[in-house]
Amino acid sequence: MDTETAAVPAAIRTPAIASCTSLLLKTRAQAEFSQWSELPWVNLLGSVDPGNSQDVPWALHFASTNQAENGQAMSYGYVHFHKAQMLDHEVCTAIETAWHAHTGLVAQVSRLQSQMKLAGASASATAQHHYVVETDPEAGWDAEIYRWYNDEHMPGLSRVPGCVLAQRMLNLDYAPRSFACYDLTSADVMGSPPWLAVRGTAWSDICRPHFTNTLRTRFPYTVTQTSYQIP
Repeated sequence: MDTETAAVPAAIRTPAIASCTSLLLKTRAQAEFSQWSELPWVNLLGSVDPGNSQDVPWALHFASTNQAENGQAMSYGYVHFHKAQMLDHEVCTAIETAWHAHTGLVAQVSRLQSQMKLAGASASATAQHHYVVETDPEAGWDAEIYRWYNDEHMPGLSRVPGCVLAQRMLNLDYAPRSFACYDLTSADVMGSPPWLAVRGTAWSDICRPHFTNTLRTRFPYTVTQTSYQIP
């Protein structure tokens, strides 16, 4: 497996300790969920508050494709926390180091902060496809684009049959800053008339030209491990 990746984007880090709801690993290779799940998570996330539960207070999610929109293989690994956590960026660095030691692959790990999370019209179904849109709004367009996401775009896509979950997050550490993702029952959902209708609104046509540094990635392989017991 190719261990080379392009240089990571320039950091746009927020305070060293910040509230986050997820962690995101990006690696330019087609990796496997087993490689992600085998990392020493209890040690890596020892500072995470478990609350009153005896279960590990996070879920692991992994998505991979052999050819992203940029023509490269790509894998995204997520840690989704059951409640927001105050974490230092050093946690991201530790995961990058552990991933490289385990796989030989270079990765970039970021903290994500939830802005919107909507159960989809097919929330009870199993997601088989993961779609991510990352972008930086053009200067002066942040408020309008985020309002479009919150008021029209994300609620509309969440109501499309075949959408399991729709989320919008902010990447606290690297560009692109805006991170929207959708868990879908199949790739065909994105070509359905209801999905295309939401994408084709007048407001969408106003906002989308002001996306910059945009990366859209379709992942046909996605696995989620919801919980497991602390050893």
